[in-house]
Amino acid sequence: MLAGHFSTALIANQKAGNQPFPKGILLYFLIASQFQDLLWFIFHYLGLEPTGPSDVFGATLINMTVDMVYSHDLLPQLVWVVAVFLLGRLWFKSNKIGLIGAALIVGHFVLDFFSGHPHHVYGADTHAVGLGLYASNVYLAIAIEAVFTAVALWYFFRGEAKQGIQRTATNKMSIIGLFVFGIAFIAFIATTSFREWFGIPEMNLPFNTNVPTLILTYVGMILFLNYFVPKFKTQ
Repeated sequence: MLAGHFSTALIANQKAGNQPFPKGILLYFLIASQFQDLLWFIFHYLGLEPTGPSDVFGATLINMTVDMVYSHDLLPQLVWVVAVFLLGRLWFKSNKIGLIGAALIVGHFVLDFFSGHPHHVYGADTHAVGLGLYASNVYLAIAIEAVFTAVALWYFFRGEAKQGIQRTATNKMSIIGLFVFGIAFIAFIATTSFREWFGIPEMNLPFNTNVPTLILTYVGMILFLNYFVPKFKTQ
């Protein structure tokens, strides 16, 4: 998932309450919701989870190849849950914040079970954990993410209304629009690459891998939500 994970961060931020925590809680939750994917990018450059194809303009969801053994397999999740809890506990001096962050790690794994790349207990030669729909039925995976994201956003805005939080129409549509972009983006490259869509010729680029594109997408979405979500008024 892409957009679906970010929607869980908004709900986590809402459930954290109105205590006077230091700034940065939303950013912490946004990072926690995508923690495994951000680790994947780091492990790619460390050579631990090399990601293909090497042709950035030829990449699609179904032809992407990566064994996310350290970032996404089941057993390493125990380490990431503890790490994110401790980060939240130390950063915000709050067990509650740390536990919510840890819950986002668990939620990421659960959501990937239904809509994501194939994952395993620990390594490709161990039992599969997840439906692996990005490889077997990519459009069903995208449909699951779209439904989940829509429900999560409805729940988030409904909770804000109960708390007396008011947003301008522009602000609300900016937030919704980003999630629409996230789902539309993965649908756009589900089975057809940018090269096929736009007739892009073969080029030997120094950044010719799909990982930098993914990093820019994730970082852009994190910064966008971190800016627009706090822009509200209370009654």
